[in-house]
Parts: sequence; C-alpha cells; structure tokens
Amino acid sequence: MSPKRRSRKSPGAQPLTSQRERYLALMRQGLGNAEASRVVGVNRKTGHRWRYGRVVTTRTGETRTYPAITRPLDPVAARFLSETERISIADALIGGRSIRAIASELGRAPSTISREIRRNRDAATEAYHPFRAQRRAAGRRVRPRSGKLVRNHELRAVVADQLEGRWSPEQVSRMLPGLFPGRPEMRVAPETIYQALYARGSDGLRRDGVRLLRSGRVHRKRRRRSGERLGRFVAPMTMISQRPIEVADRLVAGHWEGDLIMGSANRSAIGTLVERTTRYLVLLHLPDGHGAEHVRDALVDAVSVLPARLRRSLTWDQGVEMGRHDEFTQASHVPVYFCERASPWQRGTNENTNGLLRQYFPKGTDLRVHTVERLASVAAGLNARPRKTLGWETPYQQLDRLLASGP
Repeated sequence: MSPKRRSRKSPGAQPLTSQRERYLALMRQGLGNAEASRVVGVNRKTGHRWRYGRVVTTRTGETRTYPAITRPLDPVAARFLSETERISIADALIGGRSIRAIASELGRAPSTISREIRRNRDAATEAYHPFRAQRRAAGRRVRPRSGKLVRNHELRAVVADQLEGRWSPEQVSRMLPGLFPGRPEMRVAPETIYQALYARGSDGLRRDGVRLLRSGRVHRKRRRRSGERLGRFVAPMTMISQRPIEVADRLVAGHWEGDLIMGSANRSAIGTLVERTTRYLVLLHLPDGHGAEHVRDALVDAVSVLPARLRRSLTWDQGVEMGRHDEFTQASHVPVYFCERASPWQRGTNENTNGLLRQYFPKGTDLRVHTVERLASVAAGLNARPRKTLGWETPYQQLDRLLASGP
C-alpha cells in the first residue's frame, strides 16, 4: 500500500503569522506603518492592509474583503458610555449614590446617567447589571438601514442626473431646496451623496458614478485619524507665526520663499527660491533626487554664494524634502519657517513664480533632463523680465540697487 500522502501546508503561513504579530507589537510601540513594515520585512502596502483592511473588486466582479488585524482598544466612540463606566454606575447605585454624584464622578451629564439606568435596567427587578447593559447598548447601535437615496427614488434620479452634468455633490445638495421648495424629503447632504457614490452593491448610485467626480478616485481616500502624523520631522518646526514682522512688510531684503516643482509621477524635481522683496529667482539643480539630503545640500550651495545681508530667512511648506532643515540652518545660519498645512498662500510669491516656471518646465515631464546651464538660463530670463509689482522694473535692477546701497 502506498504511504499515506502527507497534507500539504502553505509554506508561508507560519512566517506570515509571526510577521503580523511582530508588526502589531511595533505599531503598539508607536512606530509608523512604513517603518514597522520595513522592520518585519513586508511591503508597506501589506502593512497598510493589515492595519486598516481592504476591499478589492476583481476584473470578474468578485469582491474580496481583507479585514484589518488591528483593533482599537475601545472601538466605541468617547461619547458613548464604556463598559468600565457602566461598572462604576452599578457600584455607585449599590452604594446608594445619587444620579448627580455619579455623573460628577464620571464627568458625564446627569441626564446621561439617568437615561442609561432607565433604558438598560432589568424590567422585572429594576436592578442595573453593567454587563447586560453593555450588551443591550451595543445591540441598539447596530441599526442597519437603507440610505436615503435608496429609499427615495425621485431624489435618487435627480441627484444622478445632476452628477451626469458634472455637478459636485455639494452643488447638488445646495440646489435641491430651490428646486423643491416645501419638500423636506427632497434634501440630501453632500456626505450622503459621497457615501452612495462609493457604496458597493445596491446602495450605490451608479457603477461609474465615482468617475464623474472631479477627483476621479474610484476608492475613497482615507482620512487621517486623530493623532496621526503629528510630527513630520525629527527636529521641531518653527512655524510662520513666529517669523519676524519685517518679513511680511517686504521692506528688508534677504527673506526667501522656497518649494519644489515636480516632474512626471513625482520622480524628478527642481527647487525654487524667490526673494520676497526683489522677486529674484534661484533654481536648484536636483539630478540625483529630491530627498531631504539632496535638498539640504542644494540649499546650502545656493545660499553660500549670497551676500550676508541676503541670508535672513527661508519660508517653506511642510514637505518631507525639508526633513533636514535643522542641518541646513546649522550650515548656513539661515532660519527656516514653515507654513501651516494646506496654506500655499502663505508663500504666495513662490507659488506665483512656480506658475511662471511651468511655461519652461511643463507638468508631466521629466525634469532630470535639464542641465545646470538650462536652469541658470531660465532663472536669468525671469530675473530680467519687468514686473508690474516692482513698478515695471526687473528683479535684476532691484537687486543691483539693493547691493549698491551699502553693505
């Protein structure tokens, strides 16, 4: 008789389990997803799927769900009573404490405690059991119901038609009260439309509805959770609110604004420096990459050739390319001030100049093909161009007058 065939086991099952356990331990220690994935030896996308889960639709239409392996310690929002608080309520009731005393100890409103006891105590004995109350409260929170756009076919049709006209969900929402006055059932919030667009199955608006959105995303972008990425750099940032007042007045030269203009797929970049008073432009050649080390070295080289009176400050956004900003300041003695997130207007001079540069360096092109000589030629052309904001003088003329006025 032939020997019994041994059951085949997936060769990667056990190592993957240990990797996931180690990944979870590193995440609990405070490491980010990219660093924890690197330590355990998996792709960062795998770590992201482990942490948050993922839903994938194959080409055949099959939906595969990869649940998250991480779970928050208390998945219930802070506005709900926790099991620990319910135990405290039960103990206090046994001790004869009043509703207001219990509420004061837990930091809750007396009405919250009163409603909790009334809704979750035993109907026959009127006794309050914390664990039973926790199960009842959790069961009430699960209330599956169809969305408003599923229940109201007329509203659904109107929203779908406007989306076909390339209206945004907010525009559709704002239009409805005027189109259907006196009909409150014909109202819908922008978020409800977004949820219906990204929903899977029968709750969705249309299969290709998300492609009508201006973002073009077929999957909703996850928003950062509270506390994520609070600090982008190891060295603390000095924010723009701490920048000297003289910078905003533009009366003193030597204060610069900087940024990167990116090439195709963000694989190449050119650094831009603009002096706020004269609008004088300097371009940074970054042929080897635009990481923090490359930008630091290019900035040090560019600033080192400037007169001391033109080296007062640098304002930048919170891009990762400035991760070595403290080393740049140590080498050049030029302090760096950072704009608030999503506030490009705080470096408006630089943003305007970057728009002018796109005439020479179009979006979607490889910026590594441009030589140092090419960058110098483009910068010279813009510096010799008369500007309305300078009284139709050129940045060259402004800078020459400044340098001739004294040390």
